Amino acid sequence: MTRILVVEDNMDSRDILTFELEAEGYAVQAVSDGLSAVEAVASFQPDLIIMDISLPTIDGLEATRRIKTQPDFADIPVLALTAHAMTEDEARFRAAGCDHYLAKPTSPEAVLRTVRQLLAQPRPGSASVC
Repeated sequence: MTRILVVEDNMDSRDILTFELEAEGYAVQAVSDGLSAVEAVASFQPDLIIMDISLPTIDGLEATRRIKTQPDFADIPVLALTAHAMTEDEARFRAAGCDHYLAKPTSPEAVLRTVRQLLAQPRPGSASVC
């Protein structure tokens, strides 16, 4: 079963994402801050991470950097889900290791479509889709 780590500090958003992903048959672990995300990657070993950017403890960009610097986890696709959607933000997301981003608010359908696209791409050495 495909595993997805959801990193979202807003409880309602986290619950909606978890519900929608589980309804599609994904195994989901949800955490509410960046440090918990870094810790959860080792134990949960997700196939994909949905990462909010504005998070407590460490932000989503720093959490992504820390995850991507670990050789065992460097190829896990990261979907940034964020209210930060200015043109210059895309470069920051890419530099941190995010493979794609969606601007909030977005629909569950858009998230699911993007999740499917990211999971369908080959992982080792795959190019960014941003």
